[in-house]
Amino acid sequence: MSNWQKIKAHLDYVLDNSKYYQNLFNDQGIDRASIIDLESFAQIPTTTKEDFQANNEQFLCVDRHQVVDYVTTSGTLGDALTLALTDADLNRLADNESSAFEVAGVTPDDIIQITTTLDRRFMAGMAYFLGARKLGAAVVRSGVGAPGFQWDTILRIKPTVLICVPSFLVKLLDYAEAAGIKYEEASIKKVICIGEPIRNQDFSLNALGEKLTSRWDVQLYSTYASTEMATAFTECNHGVGGHHLQDLIHVECQAENDQPNIGEVIVTPLGIEGMPILRYRTGDICEFHHKTCACGRDSVRLGPIIGRKAQMIKFKGTTLFPSSIMNVLNEVDGIGSFQIEVSTNELGLDHVAVKLAGSEIRQSVLENLREKFTASLRVSPEILITDPLELGKLILPEKARKPVLFVDRRG
Repeated sequence: MSNWQKIKAHLDYVLDNSKYYQNLFNDQGIDRASIIDLESFAQIPTTTKEDFQANNEQFLCVDRHQVVDYVTTSGTLGDALTLALTDADLNRLADNESSAFEVAGVTPDDIIQITTTLDRRFMAGMAYFLGARKLGAAVVRSGVGAPGFQWDTILRIKPTVLICVPSFLVKLLDYAEAAGIKYEEASIKKVICIGEPIRNQDFSLNALGEKLTSRWDVQLYSTYASTEMATAFTECNHGVGGHHLQDLIHVECQAENDQPNIGEVIVTPLGIEGMPILRYRTGDICEFHHKTCACGRDSVRLGPIIGRKAQMIKFKGTTLFPSSIMNVLNEVDGIGSFQIEVSTNELGLDHVAVKLAGSEIRQSVLENLREKFTASLRVSPEILITDPLELGKLILPEKARKPVLFVDRRG
């Protein structure tokens, strides 16, 4: 089946079963018979997260008794969104993550330690588990936090692959050094990094990635995914962008200005049965790479997220994204935990503050940080020294499923 045939089959299923898209086509006067190729498909109005939230029930395409699992988004950019999955959707999720693991060179001989939660309606942890089982690899479900338990698991079971948030990996290494654990001799060979960038736009390791690999001889793999996409873009051993799984998702670049390969990522996850979507706006801005990869795959690759449209900051006349601020923070030695907060000042303008942990940060470190901000960003955010315990609660609230490193209080 050709790529267009798969998209057309998905479109037909959606229009036969989705009340939301039936209403959309009727309201917009779109004749489904006119969608005959990728060019006409690209004329279908995009779907936003707000559309999904406001009309959630209308997206359901099956009877309630066919739903076997409910998941929610992490709510990074607003209220959480609920999705209903059928048994077929769970099988598809397993296929997706199994394929993503294979792209990263994971084999049935590996043991995968999952340091994300498998509960709290979190799709990612479940996807990793299902994908590993589909692949035939062994799994260790160590969950979030608890560095001592993580190291006990690594030393006891000897996993070869770690699925981990990069900033938590820094805490694991700090803990190991303080506890005298010889982590250089540990069994881990690969770390599949989730939730945070580890590369610059030219695919070189960013400050966080450099900090990790300079301390631990492991190979880092970047990933890009979301609950709504139900599909992962994962790096291969060459580390030059997340590979597109063409059988599982159709991806478009909503280009801006005169750069046709840079723009918002628009996705249509294929083969979804419970709550399928068409041309969903992710809000993420990426560069699309079309040159055949050295691994031999010729599908499009997505570079690191440049920024999220909803997170764009205009600070003192300069356009910023949280990722650029995080890169500077990760470059400076002596900076531990942090959280970035953007708010609106009395003039109605964006104000940026960086909360740092501890009252014993040396003045020289703060001066170095301000200089780095000015040199890299042309502006320097306000720096707030915060109690470490209090900041820890802000970064990882009781019900959080991943670290909250950016808080938007505008509006």
